[in-house]
Amino acid sequence: MFVAGNFLSSIAFVIHMLLQIYIWVVIIRVLISWVQPNPSNVIVQTLSALTDPLLDPIRRSLWRMMGYRGMMIDVSPILLIVAIYFLDHFLVGVLQDIGRRLR
Repeated sequence: MFVAGNFLSSIAFVIHMLLQIYIWVVIIRVLISWVQPNPSNVIVQTLSALTDPLLDPIRRSLWRMMGYRGMMIDVSPILLIVAIYFLDHFLVGVLQDIGRRLR
């Protein structure tokens, strides 16, 4: 059973690393958005393609909750990063605990 435990611990580590990389992708996207990037740039298109599928539903939900009197600052990246941290600690923690018990 130690093989399955090590496998789950390794999966947890890989998921943790991917989530951390995605947090940095979101942060880079936010920083680039402050300087009015060229939308035809490949890097900008890639960052948009990676982050928009998760940011757009958050933005729509905030728009429905706040309406026209909403905030002028886009807080959806902050909420996404908080959700990723929650997922990271919850999912990775559960996988690591299961991995430890199988050893």
